[in-house]
Order: sequence, then C-alpha cells, then structure tokens
Amino acid sequence: MSRHFDEADGLCEHKDPATDGFVFNQTMLRIADPARSLDFYTRVMGMTLLKRLDFESMKFSLYFLAAGDDFSDISDDVATRTAQTFGRPAMLELTHNWDDTAETTQYHNGNSDPRGFGHIGFHVPDFKAACARFDELDVPFQKRPEDGAMNNIAFIKDPDGYWIEIFDAKQVSRLG
Repeated sequence: MSRHFDEADGLCEHKDPATDGFVFNQTMLRIADPARSLDFYTRVMGMTLLKRLDFESMKFSLYFLAAGDDFSDISDDVATRTAQTFGRPAMLELTHNWDDTAETTQYHNGNSDPRGFGHIGFHVPDFKAACARFDELDVPFQKRPEDGAMNNIAFIKDPDGYWIEIFDAKQVSRLG
C-alpha cells in the first residue's frame, strides 16, 4: 500500500500559520569524550563544528555540528555566529557533561529496552565506497549492507554506541 507524503493517521490537515518560520534545529546526543566524538563526526562523518559553548558553572559543553560543504556564510563574529548556528536546520548537538568520561560512562542508545531514540541518518553519494571506508577506519557496524533483506542501508555505531543509518538517497525508493 502506497501513501503520499501528506497522508498519515493523525496528520494535521492544515498547518497552523503560527508555526511559520519554525526550524528543526538540532538532535542532541550525550557524549563521554569530546575529543573522540569530535574526531568521529568531523573526520569520519565529514561534519563541521560550527559552535562550541562551555557552561563552566554547570560543568558541561555543547558542540554544534553540521553536514555539508559550504559554510562560507558563517561569520567570525561571536554573536552573529551564535545566531546563525541556532537558526540553521538539522544540526547535531553533542553534549558533554564534564564529569562523564569514556571510562566511567555508557549511554543508552535507545535500541534496547526500554526502547526510545533509534538513530540518526546520513545520505552518502556512493554507498559501497562509504561502507568500505568505514571498514578501513574500523568503524563498528550494527548492520552491514549484506545483513537482512534491506541491503541498501547499513548502520554504523559512533564512539558512544549511537546508531547511524547510512544510505544513498538515490536508492531509498527501494526501501518499500
């Protein structure tokens, strides 16, 4: 059974004009080791760190990362850059509570009981090449392309065990 994008049980039929200008800005993941996670998301996944915020009195730091190639519009002015960061769509916010370490902290990834959060996803232009690169970099797979019936997606794990779906958008039509 095929559904259109505008058909789903519980879907609001008319968008409330009060939501005009709303921007989905971020998904937050807690991390145990900023150096390890920043290396993974910048070097392995190709994201760019746009903004870091430290909250000394509360002992935590936030790291805002975005995917893409052109960040020429990002200002060096601190106030402007902060506004640009929080107005940008679809960013990853990594939160490090300073007392958490890779040796002492393990986060629940949401994929075992109790289930909740599942994963984030990345389109890659060459699915096979991306998966081969993840293998070369010793990135752990949760699901390899050849596992199961859906051989056009894979799931890798970040350093804290969060799942990342890998897919080629040109092949998504084969999902169902």
